[in-house]
Amino acid sequence: MRRLSIRQARRMALAAQGFTDPRPKGRVDARHFRRVFDRIGVLQLDSVNVVSRSHYLPMFARLGPYDRERLDRYTTASGEIFEYWAHMASLVPVARYRLFRWRMAGVKPGQRSGALMAEHPGYIDAVHDEIAARGPMTVSGLSDPGARTGPWWGYGMGKTALEWLFATGRISGYRTKNFTRVYDLTERVIAPKALNAPALSREDAYKELLLLAARHHGVGTARDLSDYYRLNISQARPILDQLTRSGLLDRAEVEGWDQTAYVHPEARTPRTVAAAALLSPFDPVVWERERAERLFGFRYRIEIYVPEPKRVHGYYVLPFLLDDELVARVDLKAHRAEGRLEVRAAHIEDGHDRRRVSRRLAPEIAALAKWLGQSTVSVARRGELASELARAIS
Repeated sequence: MRRLSIRQARRMALAAQGFTDPRPKGRVDARHFRRVFDRIGVLQLDSVNVVSRSHYLPMFARLGPYDRERLDRYTTASGEIFEYWAHMASLVPVARYRLFRWRMAGVKPGQRSGALMAEHPGYIDAVHDEIAARGPMTVSGLSDPGARTGPWWGYGMGKTALEWLFATGRISGYRTKNFTRVYDLTERVIAPKALNAPALSREDAYKELLLLAARHHGVGTARDLSDYYRLNISQARPILDQLTRSGLLDRAEVEGWDQTAYVHPEARTPRTVAAAALLSPFDPVVWERERAERLFGFRYRIEIYVPEPKRVHGYYVLPFLLDDELVARVDLKAHRAEGRLEVRAAHIEDGHDRRRVSRRLAPEIAALAKWLGQSTVSVARRGELASELARAIS
């Protein structure tokens, strides 16, 4: 049983996520994107575009400014990346396609898809056949997409059919610049080498996915590792026991944790972490909120769906990582028509020096603004850090 202080666990986790890798000094290209995917495994997608599409931000946090169109080409045209329900809707290296075949095979009809099958038998197969005959298309390109039943998740028949075909692996998809998913036959999207790789049983896929989760996290509890690829924790626990008995994972006690942790044998514990990065709400470092609180003492809740008068920190809040701690949080909004990035609120965590944090945070916000094409940064006077940050930015 290994024993880790909380600082060691933090450094181990951040090293596993790539925060000890130096940022590129020259042009960022596919080699760098590939390296980040190797570190984190998945890029979670989200439609909220208050600052930037969420999947662009973890790359920025690790690489600094880069050409987003180059990332788009890499994720849609290189053949190295595919989209699936890995950790929510996510971009994943195509070499891991076989690890999700069991999930595709086990999808059960939900309320919408079940009703569609019962009320319109044959419709889903007709949608599949239309894509086979006509090629890649969006929902609106279908000859009979059906009417939407609401503005957000009010899927029409066409969307329901496409999502069922996508979930079961009969079709695959990729995103346009405006984030619309384009659907096509899986055999026309996934490279033959990945598509024809032998499928794994659920148990064998769990083993590989849990090992990957441990490598991405460095150290984590059974819940942490299960959550990474959204595995059933009760089914994961006995497999974690197998992996530790076989020496593929180590057990660990982490200071302040009341649960056993698991450590990947390749995990490094650097003496220091010299990082300064703004994290997306869907960055793997913080996406499991209980883990973020346990690892960093950082209570984090996304408040998009909280009525404005009840919000504590803001609408779209990015934690600020400084060295091996989460020291502040900023509520950001890009006013694209004005060319302005607004810091709507800036809050500092207890015990941290405002001047030091502001001096490190200001250049990260300035770099983010420039990368987003925003020529100015404004700071609203909300939050304990706002005044100091405004002085550092001016």
